[in-house]
Amino acid sequence: DDKVRLTCAELRKRVDRLAVGLMNSGIEKGDAVLLQLPNWAEFVTSYFALQRIGSIPVLLISGYRQLEVSHLGLLTEAKAWIVPEVYRKMDYLSFISEVKEKNPQLKQVISVRAGGKREAFTASLEGLMEREVTASDLNQLAKRKPKPTDPSHIIPSGGTTGLPKGIPRTHNDYLCNVECLHQVGEMNTDDICLIVVPVGHNLALLNVVGSLFFGYKLVLLDSTKPSDISSMIQKERITYMPTVPSLIKRMLDSEQMAADNLSSLKKISAGGEPSPPDLVKIVWQKFGWKYINEFGMSEGLLCRTRFDDNLEAICNTVGKPCCPYEQVKILDQEGKQLPLNTDGELATKGPGIFAGYLKNPEENRKTFTADGFFKTGDLARIDGPRNSNLRITGRIKDIIIRGGENISPAQVEELLSSHPGISDAAVIGMPDQELGEKVCAYIRLADGVKIDPEEIKSFMEEKGASKLLVPERFEFVDVLPMTEAGKHDKKALREDIKRRMGPSHKKGKI
Repeated sequence: DDKVRLTCAELRKRVDRLAVGLMNSGIEKGDAVLLQLPNWAEFVTSYFALQRIGSIPVLLISGYRQLEVSHLGLLTEAKAWIVPEVYRKMDYLSFISEVKEKNPQLKQVISVRAGGKREAFTASLEGLMEREVTASDLNQLAKRKPKPTDPSHIIPSGGTTGLPKGIPRTHNDYLCNVECLHQVGEMNTDDICLIVVPVGHNLALLNVVGSLFFGYKLVLLDSTKPSDISSMIQKERITYMPTVPSLIKRMLDSEQMAADNLSSLKKISAGGEPSPPDLVKIVWQKFGWKYINEFGMSEGLLCRTRFDDNLEAICNTVGKPCCPYEQVKILDQEGKQLPLNTDGELATKGPGIFAGYLKNPEENRKTFTADGFFKTGDLARIDGPRNSNLRITGRIKDIIIRGGENISPAQVEELLSSHPGISDAAVIGMPDQELGEKVCAYIRLADGVKIDPEEIKSFMEEKGASKLLVPERFEFVDVLPMTEAGKHDKKALREDIKRRMGPSHKKGKI
């Protein structure tokens, strides 16, 4: 990152030192540890040090507040939490005590880049790395080596049913993802990869692990400003950047990036949200960067276009599964397989797919078929018979994708409905030219109640909601449309918000 430069040997030394420090602090093999760090080198050191002692990193994005942190701490029975004191405008000290109160099993809170000693922290990451590693320490570390089938880490789901679910990944299935993804991307020791998406995301983590697996240089940037990205591409001679389409669009709209020499950049991969065809064409034709259109899930399925795909395929499909042993099929509502060129629910099975959500047998019963296929909740079709590429055509699951971040409408609705003045709430994604979607809440107030949006936002923040969950637009209505099944008619609301926004919501040419 901008403060630390490490060779692989130096990283190994830091990992061993931290692993010994964590081990001596009482963290055991099999313990879950919340890891909530931004794009800092300490994330990489912590992630591998925890694995070195057989404990399980639980990856939290830096924007999570007490609501999500407390929930995931309880779900995973986390014994420790690695976290900054302050990051940007987020003061973690302000809610550490609340998280600990709700998580009696959480014995340690370890600070990173703290300004000084604070009572809320039991140790500092820097302090845990002070002692030299001895031969005896290395023997103890060897005894804690995890098995290939042990959990590698736990990553939160984007969630469609309220608070995030836990996605446990084993070393076996995750390394399958890493190896196959980067073989398709033709990564090698000459590559220099820039990570600008949050490092706790699966999109970034695949490259953190991949950099050691394939030997390429990894650069972490704690900024998504196009000017900072451009400067880093030039400074480090970046060759590859995995990101999301909405950020690529911001980069292309930047006058500085248009003027800068970015000739080192050879390939971009984009996932997390649909890639507009016009965006792909500009990247392809104007800048000459190879554009990899991809579709990935923290649960394991990774699909990518190939470098020999034509422009039409890259614009309109997400390619094929990276793993040659991964099976995909399209299912109808009864679970029967559909023929080529037919829309249905995407389902997958293979060595890179997770085994099920943590402590959630009901969700696992709904999500997996009798023959072991994972149903993704996405509408898709398989092109045929020409190339068998996959097209993502819509969503079955109710989810909002804001700048590549998955947001659960159900979780936002639950928070809103807990306000005593709100009788009912329905949350949808509204179109946004920069981020793809933003959060919009339709609110029906209780009789005689008057509330303004700022009061609702303050209420949600007091409840510990992260900024991602706070709606950016509120529509107050007397009646919410309902389906025949008695659920909110989200389709009608999406059409309504488009009418209210007018023609400005429509995405023009890039």
